[in-house]
Amino acid sequence: MQEFFAEYKAYIVFLHVISAVVWVGGMIAMRYAAHPSFMQIESPAHRMERVAHALKGLFTIVVPFVVILLVTAVIMIKGYGLSQTEFSALGHAKEGIWAFMAVNLFVMILRRNRAVRLLNEGNMVGAKFSLELIGKYMVPLNIALGVIAIFLGATLSSSL
Repeated sequence: MQEFFAEYKAYIVFLHVISAVVWVGGMIAMRYAAHPSFMQIESPAHRMERVAHALKGLFTIVVPFVVILLVTAVIMIKGYGLSQTEFSALGHAKEGIWAFMAVNLFVMILRRNRAVRLLNEGNMVGAKFSLELIGKYMVPLNIALGVIAIFLGATLSSSL
């Protein structure tokens, strides 16, 4: 793995960084640019439909980058031999954050899909609850964790 990493290091690090940028940047754009705009839609049903549609688009874009991020993380941990350095705990903490974020993302996808089903059934209260949890808590949590993980990555890269 170290030989592979050494040969393709620039590409692997680039894919890792761009994946983090797309994932965290997409969530920031959705939460702080698109979300306030959605809240201006007067019809609750139409607002929730638009939010659910936008979330589907975001999730469709970021899921491949999440996979790339996690795969490149494993390659970099092995390639740098991070487990055998004093930075082992930091590297594993960083990737643990990304893994937790991935789980949170997949729960968001399930909640979004549930909200769409509830909307189709006419259950506005249930749909609102599902979507509210995503926008108020789950996305901001992933943004904060993503910023922390990016900082840890910058710290690691300047130390290796």
